[in-house]
Amino acid sequence: MSRFLRMSEVPLAGRRVFIRADLNVPQDATGAITDDTRIRASMPAVRLALEAGAAVMVTSHLGRPTEGEFKPEDSLAPVAARMAELLGKPVRLVANWLDGVQVAAGEVVLLENCRLNRGEKKNSDELARQMAALCDVYVNDAFGTAHRAEATTHGVAKFAPVACAGPLLAAELDALGRALQQPARPLLAVVAGSKVSTKLTILESLAGTVDQLIVGGGIANTFLKAAGYPIGQSLCEDDLLDAASRLMSAAKSRGGDIPLPTDVVVGKRFAADEPGVVKAVADVAADDLIFDIGPDTARAYADIIAKAGTVVWNGPVGVFEFDAFAAGTEAVGRAIAASHAFSIAGGGDTLAAIAKYDLETDISYISTGGGAFLEFLEGKTLPAVAILAERAAQA
Repeated sequence: MSRFLRMSEVPLAGRRVFIRADLNVPQDATGAITDDTRIRASMPAVRLALEAGAAVMVTSHLGRPTEGEFKPEDSLAPVAARMAELLGKPVRLVANWLDGVQVAAGEVVLLENCRLNRGEKKNSDELARQMAALCDVYVNDAFGTAHRAEATTHGVAKFAPVACAGPLLAAELDALGRALQQPARPLLAVVAGSKVSTKLTILESLAGTVDQLIVGGGIANTFLKAAGYPIGQSLCEDDLLDAASRLMSAAKSRGGDIPLPTDVVVGKRFAADEPGVVKAVADVAADDLIFDIGPDTARAYADIIAKAGTVVWNGPVGVFEFDAFAAGTEAVGRAIAASHAFSIAGGGDTLAAIAKYDLETDISYISTGGGAFLEFLEGKTLPAVAILAERAAQA
């Protein structure tokens, strides 16, 4: 990974610091924040700037507003209130901020939803120059949007006097780099989810770099069918059976394999009160739906995890939201948490499973970025990171 300038390396005292954070938090129907994880994760950058004596401006997107059309539900007002509680000092919310922001050293203001500005999504140079004029130092601390080239994530970094990575973004890149570019071997990837199609490029990319690949969830059904096993009425992508066969053959040719479930937990309908029945994979009936891996498979996967030096985890291996089909995901999660491997986990469903089983403190690194995490796994260049590396190279 190319070198980038870190916020901790930049003199901040008395300077105007513009932080692009990811404060896109879930809210209920009344606008109340239901999970403030992203806000809490973004506060170290703000505190670093404040303690250095900087004049601090923070902005983020929230939801998917229409550019140029403000609606009350698009406002960052609830975020400003939560930031003030966390920081123990007032956080003024500033609307219509492109023409200038009055902010004193040691003060922090929150700039209203950046996606309300025309040209944000299209990465307008004109808009980016306006933002760059507001600051002496631009800080990108929003890993969750690093895969998008937008005015606040990419454009402003081209024109700001100094462009650097905040502590959250830097930590994400350090962890991902450690997991994928200098991993302790064996390197194991656990990739699960409902569809192969959404993760095929990830699977293909990882197949060439990992020592072992475990597939789970609906993805595993496609691999099971490709291997000749009955899957009943289970979720499957028939048009990707050849791709699954190709991946399994490629793994074998390198002396490895993609282990498939030997037993599964099935039901007849997708419902929270549906009882789970454990069956050998060869015994799945025509009207069965596979919703989880079975206990023998869970033990086999736990043994593989225990031998790993690095584990990358994305996706639950079953319908863990329903208790009857949660044991597989819990077993895999606990095995990763108990292993001595460096472990990194990402993706919304994965984080929900980690929270459900209270595994947060036992996973080495939990990524806050969904799409950015997946694109990094695919080996794609993240535009917001690439521009920081470009600026560092120019310095």
